[in-house]
Amino acid sequence: MNYFSLLFFILLSSVTFAQEEYTLRGTISDLANGESVFGTTVYLKGTTIGTTTNEYGFYSITAPKGEYTLVISYLGYKEIQKQISLTQDIKLNIEVEEDLNTLDEVVITATDDSKKINIRKPQMGVTTLKASTIKLTPAVLGEVDLIKTIQLLPGVSNNGEGSAGFNVRGGAVDQNLVLLDEAIIYNTSHFFGLFSVFNNDAIKSVKLYKGDIPAKFGGRTASVLDVRQKDGNNKNLEINGGIGLISSRLSVEAPLLKKKGSFLLAGRTTYAQYFMSFTDELQNDKISFYDLNLKTNYEINENNKIYLSSYFGRDVFNISNLFNSNYGNISANLRWNHIFNDKLFSNLSLIYSKYDYQIVLDFVELDWISDITNYNIKYDFGYYASDKIKIDFGVSGISYSLNPGEITPNSETSPINPLILDKKRAFEGGAYIDAEHKITDKLTARYGLRYSAFSRLGGQAITNYANNQPVVYNQYLGIYQEGEAIGETVYSKSETIKQFGNFEPRFGLSYLLTDDSSVKGSYTRTAQYLHLLSNTASVSPLDVWTTSGTYIKPQLSNQYALGFYKKFNNNAYSFEAETYYKTTENRIDYIDGADLIGNNYIETQILNGEARAYGLELMFRKNKGRLTGWVSYTLAKSEQRSFGGNAGGPGINNGNWYNTPYDRTHDISVTGIYKFTDKWTFSANAIYQTGRPVTYPTGQFEYEGISVIIYDDRNANRLPAYHRIDVSATYKPNRKPNNRLKGEWVFSVYNLYNRRNAASITFNQNYNTGANEALRTSIFGIIPSVTYNFKF
Repeated sequence: MNYFSLLFFILLSSVTFAQEEYTLRGTISDLANGESVFGTTVYLKGTTIGTTTNEYGFYSITAPKGEYTLVISYLGYKEIQKQISLTQDIKLNIEVEEDLNTLDEVVITATDDSKKINIRKPQMGVTTLKASTIKLTPAVLGEVDLIKTIQLLPGVSNNGEGSAGFNVRGGAVDQNLVLLDEAIIYNTSHFFGLFSVFNNDAIKSVKLYKGDIPAKFGGRTASVLDVRQKDGNNKNLEINGGIGLISSRLSVEAPLLKKKGSFLLAGRTTYAQYFMSFTDELQNDKISFYDLNLKTNYEINENNKIYLSSYFGRDVFNISNLFNSNYGNISANLRWNHIFNDKLFSNLSLIYSKYDYQIVLDFVELDWISDITNYNIKYDFGYYASDKIKIDFGVSGISYSLNPGEITPNSETSPINPLILDKKRAFEGGAYIDAEHKITDKLTARYGLRYSAFSRLGGQAITNYANNQPVVYNQYLGIYQEGEAIGETVYSKSETIKQFGNFEPRFGLSYLLTDDSSVKGSYTRTAQYLHLLSNTASVSPLDVWTTSGTYIKPQLSNQYALGFYKKFNNNAYSFEAETYYKTTENRIDYIDGADLIGNNYIETQILNGEARAYGLELMFRKNKGRLTGWVSYTLAKSEQRSFGGNAGGPGINNGNWYNTPYDRTHDISVTGIYKFTDKWTFSANAIYQTGRPVTYPTGQFEYEGISVIIYDDRNANRLPAYHRIDVSATYKPNRKPNNRLKGEWVFSVYNLYNRRNAASITFNQNYNTGANEALRTSIFGIIPSVTYNFKF
């Protein structure tokens, strides 16, 4: 633990003590609904002393004794300037009022003097989104989607048409830590990827960390998507809703217990199955989803507040009574905010999260059930040491239970034999400290350290293989095969199968070139102990998670990044450029023809290896005026290679580097939002991406009357380039005086020019002619939609 001692020494040696310094602290909330406002800039005018509010709206500023002008600035709200006399410690809670004369912006930025603080911050690769911006983005069938919105940002790509997953800086889907009110979401999709699980009416804020991940987060190597739900209106009853072509939603917010608390209840469902019943071909099919968001809070006193939030979502499929599937996420979080004093804030969280799926195949009379469950406790602290140093620190522990699958016959005549795969248990602990340190007026540093420990727990048997080789290389056939099992070792629940521990340093530096520009650099090391077993490049309901252990090592990633940032014309325009290089050790891949589902010996299907990704991200934004929006461009490369290891052999592609399934050389997005009048607002997206890597056959030969296909190297080919344009128009009719109902019509067209983007290309032999042919599969063409949204 010498790393922690060194970090504490640096912090303590950097703190300067003034003879007369006082602290100003409080919370920032919305005047209309009482919601805490995350990311508000609070600073003392004419100085470099300032901060931003945390996730719960809390701020703390320490400054020498004197007279100051306090400025509170948050985009979309009226700026507040307040004279204060700092002659003692002061508690000041402030409510900010929405500025109806400003337009919704894409990224939360500040204006005027506060821009110096944002330019100064050493955090890189971070994007914050408002729910109102997501709402204006065109989407499929009028259902706005958080996941599709972040895919318009540099460094973030999609996994193909109709996929709810996302990739960040060449990382895989399982390398993204997706949090909803701190609870882990393992599958982000509804409708097999058509929609995501996030109901925009229930969202307050979204923050995406692309690699430069603060030390308080652990367990993933590519990114963190931190989604926070609304607390609920504690001033008045508020009802929001929307009616679309295939889905509708409704949310209710209201104060509780004499406005010392509030609640949010939001639901969403689809009625596509009712339309399907009118079609002869689909009348026996059912496709539906629903989800429910709940959150409530209560202020015990000025220093203590509790929150309870939960999510429940489900998808149900029934295809001609032959194939039935349902899957979904459940989460709950009980939180306690406590303010110890003017400088020390804390949050204790107890979290539950579960993802499960069930498949019923009636034609073979089979049921399949699989799930992953975790219980999480975490205690986070924020210490505002001085005007130069803010320190975050905390501890966490997660208990995992993974059920890879249970296969049972669903009738007495079923030919299926019962199969119960070994359940896996694990525990992951972590401790961290992270500091932001203003060294000089121009130089600011962020340095932190996280230590993570992971234990694969007993309660199951582990197969032993000859020469410790779960996979062997057959040199004669040129393929990998299952190793020779020579027995097994049984571990009781009180025993530990395998343990790992890793130090994860995080470091960032920002240097102010001018008041409007800066350069930044960062280094981030992360460890990941869970692995997603999937042959697809996107999230699917059949995905199976497994833990690190005897044969699967933790993924260890190192990312280096440099950036330049510039604001123009009083923040009316801004430009960002970031470049990165990332390496990942122990990245697994699968042998050709891998059988990942229902396999109790999954270690026989995988090979260890390494991955690397590097790229350049550019983003130009227009932040003010009737026309706002951004242009993003990413030039990137994502590769991996696997080794024969104990199995011998050359590895996949003879041990050479090959494209990952989510490699995109070029990724361009243009997004524009134009406020034409008070009634009409128009928006559009234009997207172009290099085609996804795939493996095509290159030839064939006949052997004893059987046609044998010869394939190219893995991922050596690509699908055709992906591109489309989406447009939408929002109309707000006049509202009568004293009428609380606010309504709007949203007209949108997804894929305006009906581009048939290839989701896959398969090769077959024509039954009639015997000729080989390629079959291109597309999911969406042009999709018009209309939605009516209301609020009162």
